Amino acid sequence: MSPGRQVEADASLDCIGLYCPMPIVNTAKKFQELKDGQVLEILSDDVGILKDMPAWCKATGNKFLSVDDRDGHYALYVQKRSN
Repeated sequence: MSPGRQVEADASLDCIGLYCPMPIVNTAKKFQELKDGQVLEILSDDVGILKDMPAWCKATGNKFLSVDDRDGHYALYVQKRSN
């Protein structure tokens, strides 16, 4: 993980208050709306997302870019794989 790296997101997904597996489920749904190469910002307060999102990216071939700790929640950045 690359903490604190500034990433320009094409879309944002608010998963604050949702816990496993919903942030991953919602991310997968949102990715269907994105074009290849676009970046999604996922906001979550579930500490489990720090392991779940990189694992999901590895399993799906998407690119985990970075995570930013924002005082009580996290902003994670994931790039949709290009086919």
